[in-house]
Formats: sequence, C-alpha cells, structure tokens
Amino acid sequence: MPNNDVSPTPGTPRVLLTGATGYVGSRLLERLEHEDVRVRCLTRHPERLAEDVAASTEVCGGDVLEPDSLGPALEDVDTAYYLIHLMAGGGDFREQDRRAAENFAAAARAAGVRRIIYMGGLGDDSDGSLSPHLRSRQEVGEILRDSGVQTIEFRASVVIGQGSLSFDLIRSLTNRLPVMLCPRWLATATQPIAIGDVLEYLLEARTVSLEGSRVFEIGSSDVVTYGELIKCYARLRGLRRYLISVPLLTPYLSSLWLGLVTPTSAKVGRHLIEGLKNPTIVKDPSAREAFSVRPMGVEAAMRQALENDDAPAA
Repeated sequence: MPNNDVSPTPGTPRVLLTGATGYVGSRLLERLEHEDVRVRCLTRHPERLAEDVAASTEVCGGDVLEPDSLGPALEDVDTAYYLIHLMAGGGDFREQDRRAAENFAAAARAAGVRRIIYMGGLGDDSDGSLSPHLRSRQEVGEILRDSGVQTIEFRASVVIGQGSLSFDLIRSLTNRLPVMLCPRWLATATQPIAIGDVLEYLLEARTVSLEGSRVFEIGSSDVVTYGELIKCYARLRGLRRYLISVPLLTPYLSSLWLGLVTPTSAKVGRHLIEGLKNPTIVKDPSAREAFSVRPMGVEAAMRQALENDDAPAA
C-alpha cells in the first residue's frame, strides 16, 4: 500500500534514493515522503517498487552496474543517497561494489549533483586486517569522495532494528539455541546504533552545512561485545541462555554453523561474520558536533526493536 505523503512544494530540491527496497533505504523512503522534497527512486525493477511508494514519488529504472542507465535518474538531482551494497549478488562483490560506485560517482559528477550521502561501515584498516566486507564498504566511500561531488559518508556498526541482517542474526541465534558455543569474535567490541538514529542522521545530512567531503562515525554511547548483545536480547525476551567459550571456532566455521540455525543466507552470513573479528567502535566523535542527533543506548534501541517486532520468535 502506498505511503501517505506530503505533496512537495513546486521547485523544491529533488532527492535520488538508491537501495529503496533495502532495510535502511525502505525506511528512509517513508521518511523522505513526509519531507518537502521531490523523491525519485532508482531501482532495477521499477514495477516491483511502484505500488509501494507515495503518489508523488517517481520511480526510475536503472542499474548502477550499467552506467548508461544512470543519466536520466540523476537529472535535476540535488542530493543522492547511495545505499547500495552488492554482497548478496554473485561473483566478486568487492569488484562489483567498486565498479558500481565508480559508475555512480561519474554520473553524479556529470549531472551536477550537489551532495552524495553514503552509508558505510565502521572499522580501522590501518593494519590491513579489515574483513573483505568492511574494506569494500570503505573503498566505496573513498570512490564517492574522490568523485568531485561533496560526499557525506556515515560509518556504522550493527544497526539495531527489526529487519537488519545483523540484528536478525542475533535474534534468530538467541531464540533458537538455549546453549551457545562462543567463538572469539563474540568478545569483539562494537558500538551499535538504533535504526531510528541512523535515519535521523541520513535526513539531517541532506541540509547540514558542511565544507567539503566528510566521514562521520556514528554509534550509541555504549560499547559492548557481541556476546553482551546476545545476553541483552535474551534478558529482554525473558530467555535463559548459556554461552560456552570455544576459542577455536573461527569466523568461517561459525558461518557454516550459523547457516544451520539462522535464516540468513550462507553467503551473506559468512561475509557478515568475517567482519565480526574487527572491532567496530567510534573513534572520531565529530558527528556529535556536526549533527543534532543524540543516539539512544543499546538497551533502549533493543527494546524499541522488540516493540516493533510483530513476527513470532524464530
């Protein structure tokens, strides 16, 4: 059913949203349709999206891997949200992500786009230890910043909200297993963020006054481990769960094991879990200075996610 929208004032800025069918993109679309902007969505399958958007939202067919299709989508666009990751596709996702970002960056520059807003991933790659998934996300941000179009890149860790792959992995794992084997990565530090706070950052980024391209690290005020996330979820659901340490269980073996007990596809799950060995915490607090968003804590975010969980426990 189409969303209720606010008809934009004639002459208001046009916003292009990519990834409108994804977890973050679909929720951002709902918020943008209540803003005084003209929204255009870029999708490979316009017929699938057309029925789910407001009457004022334009749906444009195109593919970031096909550069000739991007010109019409970016025409007269002021701000472009780049929320595309090709991890679930076949082949070398890092190479595909790289080509897609290069195509989009070149097309945005040619179209005179004022600002690109991108959602990437936290992680320190100063020692070259980042997982392929996290490294790809940061490479995409670098490509967009090098385009000559002002780019705001947000880097986040686990997004807490119903439908988030990372959150759903924790949810399914905790729901299904009373006793869990705990590999080393469950002790890795992370700084999650609620989906509502992510959306607030993305919306404010459209109008915030900034000079040049910037990278902002975003997260709640709480630094926790993945094991503590599982315990928090279990406590809020009234579940008793036991975690047993098994240090030799590598991320790869963990992905095979999780493939048996969670609905996340084996391919995507493996890429996600490979990244869990990397600490994903906020080291640069400049987002708090540039934006008005004050992210909620992890437990509040988890409670909010469970309140919005209409699905039965898996």
